[in-house]
Amino acid sequence: MAVKIRLKRLGKVRVPQYRIVVVDSRKKRDGRVIEEIGLYHPKEEPSLIKVSTERAQYWLGVGAQPTEAVEKLLKITGDWHKFKGYKGAEGTLKPQPARPDKQALFNEALKRVGDEPAGVAVTAKSSKKAAEPEAPAAEAPAAEAPAAEAEAESSEA
Repeated sequence: MAVKIRLKRLGKVRVPQYRIVVVDSRKKRDGRVIEEIGLYHPKEEPSLIKVSTERAQYWLGVGAQPTEAVEKLLKITGDWHKFKGYKGAEGTLKPQPARPDKQALFNEALKRVGDEPAGVAVTAKSSKKAAEPEAPAAEAPAAEAPAAEAEAESSEA
């Protein structure tokens, strides 16, 4: 039985995520696998590559052949150099940035909201019902205008 180490595709359209798997070479790309030994998410920045070094070394040692893509990933992680016995050849894998604590982010957002003034968050409705109450309100200032003129005349006299 020819054993391959290859990628199994997961994820949505245009958002590929792969598992690095050990599989019989006659199986389908996403068919039944013998073992999953790693992850590869190329769309993240930097790309996420996680490989179980112990299991990769075992399968390479018993004769599993990696595909070209997996071989490149193993070179990046340093597992291929370790298998071949090269001295001082570490991988070039970039570390993932530390993710911020969700609780800390929530507390910061809560503080920012607490500092803002609490104002009225009501918007005017554009329906016919909202237009009817505004019409009498518009007449009220007109009725107050003659009263204001009368007060001005009385103050002059």
